Amino acid sequence: MACQVDSPSAESGSSKPGLSQAYVHVYTGGGKGKTTAALGLALRAIGHGLRVFVVQFLRGAHEAGELVMAQRLAPRLEIRPMGREAAVDPEAPDPVDVKWAADGLALAANAMRKGLFDVVILDDVNLAVRYGLVHVEQVLELLDLRPAGVELVLTGRDAHPELVAAADLVTEMTQIKHYHDMGVAPRDGIER
Repeated sequence: MACQVDSPSAESGSSKPGLSQAYVHVYTGGGKGKTTAALGLALRAIGHGLRVFVVQFLRGAHEAGELVMAQRLAPRLEIRPMGREAAVDPEAPDPVDVKWAADGLALAANAMRKGLFDVVILDDVNLAVRYGLVHVEQVLELLDLRPAGVELVLTGRDAHPELVAAADLVTEMTQIKHYHDMGVAPRDGIER
C-alpha cells in the first residue's frame, strides 16, 4: 500500500513530510468514538512521519491518556487543552469559556499558518459552535485559511450543517448501546 507522504522522514531535518492531498473531516453524532477516531488518525499520521496538532475545546488540562501520550510522542504530537475543568453551561456560557474557545481557534490558525503540522484536529469544536462559544463563520474562515497540504479534522456532537457541507468526509457516530447508561463512569485509558 502506498502512503501519500511526499518526502523522506523529517527526522533528518532536511525535509518535512507532507500530504500531497489533504481534506477536511467531520466526526459527529451522539455515539462514542469521535475523539477516539481523530486520535487514531493522529497515531497513524505520526507513524508515517507526519506532525499533528490537536486543540481540545471545552477541556481542562486533566490527566487524560492522550495528554500523557503526547508528551511521549513530542514533537510529532502536540495537544493543547483549551478549557476549564468546570463544565460549560450550554444555555449561558461563561465569558471565560468563550475566551478559551477563541484562543483555541487562534492557536489552530497559527499552527496552520506556520506550516509546522500536517494534520490539525479541532476536538469538540462542533460543541463549541453549538454552545455559542465560537461562531460557525469563524470555523469556516479557518477552513478557508487551511493550507493545501494540511488535513483538518473537526469533532464533536451536533456538527453545524454548514460545517458538514464544507467537509470532504463526514462520519456520524450512532450510539446503539452504551455501558454509561448502566451507570458505568468514564474510565482512565478508555474514555479519558
